[in-house]
Amino acid sequence: MSHNHEEVEEMTDDYDMGEAGDETGDEYHEREGRESDSDDDEFSHSNSKVTDTSSAQARKGKDIQGIPWERLSISREKYRQTRLEQYKNYENIPDSGEASEKECKATQKGGVYYEFWQNTRSVKSTILHFQLRNLVWATSKHDVYLMSHFSVLHWSALTGQPKELVNVQGHVAPREKHPGSLAEGFSQTQVSTLAVRDNLLVAGGFQGELICKHLDREGVSFCCRTTYDDNAITNAVEIYNSSSGAVHFIASNNDCGVRDYDMERFQLSKHFRFQWPVNHTSLSPDGKLLIIVGDDPEGMVIDANSGKVVHKLHGHLDYSFASAWHPNGLTFATGNQDKTCRVWDIRNLSKSTDVLRGNIGAIRSVRFTFDGQFMAMAEPADFVHVFDVQSGYNKCQELDFFGEISGVSFSPDTEALFVGVWDRTYGSLLQYRRVHNFAYHDSLF
Repeated sequence: MSHNHEEVEEMTDDYDMGEAGDETGDEYHEREGRESDSDDDEFSHSNSKVTDTSSAQARKGKDIQGIPWERLSISREKYRQTRLEQYKNYENIPDSGEASEKECKATQKGGVYYEFWQNTRSVKSTILHFQLRNLVWATSKHDVYLMSHFSVLHWSALTGQPKELVNVQGHVAPREKHPGSLAEGFSQTQVSTLAVRDNLLVAGGFQGELICKHLDREGVSFCCRTTYDDNAITNAVEIYNSSSGAVHFIASNNDCGVRDYDMERFQLSKHFRFQWPVNHTSLSPDGKLLIIVGDDPEGMVIDANSGKVVHKLHGHLDYSFASAWHPNGLTFATGNQDKTCRVWDIRNLSKSTDVLRGNIGAIRSVRFTFDGQFMAMAEPADFVHVFDVQSGYNKCQELDFFGEISGVSFSPDTEALFVGVWDRTYGSLLQYRRVHNFAYHDSLF
C-alpha cells in the first residue's frame, strides 16, 4: 500500500462532484491534489438546499443524491460518459496491463436485487487513505457505523440521526486497565480502517494504532500500537469468533505483519510476517485458512494457526486490497487494482474460476451476503456491482451514482445494503433494501 503522503493527498481529492458545474475545457479532469473551496462551483450554490432523498421521491424522478441536473450545464448521461472516459485508475505497477476481455466474464447486467431506499446527508462518510475503503459497517438493517472526519459515528436508520462514539481528533485513552494496553492512549489519530462486530468496534490508524471500544460500555476499552515501524499503517481489521467462542480480531499492516488479538485476554495471540505489506486478510468460516493479499500481484492462502503457506494465488496483475469468503467456506474473492475481482475455489487454486471486471477502477471492497446469495464488488468511485452468486456470477445489478466510495456493507439479515459516498458537496450514506420475489407465493392465491 502506498505510504507516500503527498501521493495519498493527491489521489483523495479526485473527482469532487462540485466541479461538474464548471464550464472550463478541463472541467472533468483529475484534480491532481488541488483543494477546492467549492465557492464558485455550480453544485455548491445549491448545497444548503439539498435534502435527503427517499425512495418515493426517487420514483417520482428526483436524483437519488439530490443533484439538480436540470440546473446544470451538463446532463447526467454526459457527465457519466465523461467520468467513464477520464477517470484515472491508480496503479502501483505501471503498465502492468489488464485482464483480457476473453478472460473476464461477460456478465448480464440489469438485475434488481437491492432497490434504492434512502440517501441521507446527515452523515458524510469520509476517507483518509485513497486505497483503503473499509470504513462502513452495518450491524443490523437499522444500525451503521462509519468514519466522518475525526468522528467514529453510529447512524440509526430508525431515527435518522448520527451519534458520535469516539472523537479521535483530541486525546483518546482507555478507561479499562489491561496488560499491553497503552494507558496514555493516542492523540490526533488518523483512522485508516474500521471494523464492527459482536458489540466490538476496532479502529486502526496511520501509525499502527488500534483503538478498541465495546459498544455496550462507556469509553474506550483498549489501546495499543502494533508496531513503531515508520511504515506502520493499519490497512484492515477483521473481527471474528474463535472456536472457543472468544472474540478476536486480525490486523493487517504495512510493516508486512498480520497480528491476531484475543479480546478476552486483551493480548496478542499470533504474529505472522510476510515479504510484502499486507493490505487485507479474510478468515475462512471454519477458522482454518486465511487469505493474505497485499503489495504483490500474488496472494496467498495460509494455515490460520501456523502461518504456513497452503497455496499461492496467481492471476492478478497489480496490488490487491480486498478479500472475502463465501459463507460456504469453499470459495472466496479477491479485489485488485487491475480492475478485477477474481473468484477462487479452495478445491482447485491453480487458477481463479471467474474474473469479474469493473468499469473505471480498482476493486477496493468485496462483501458477500450472510446467506451467500449475493456478492458486492465496489470500485473506488461511482459503481457498486451486486452479483447473483447462484447464477454463477453471470447476472449482476449495477448501482450507479457519483462520488468516492468509503465502504459497503450488507446487514447481517441481508435486508439492507449501505454505501458510504465521500464527496465535498454530495457526501452521504446510501441505503438499499433487498428485493424479494414473491411470484411463487402470489401464485398460491
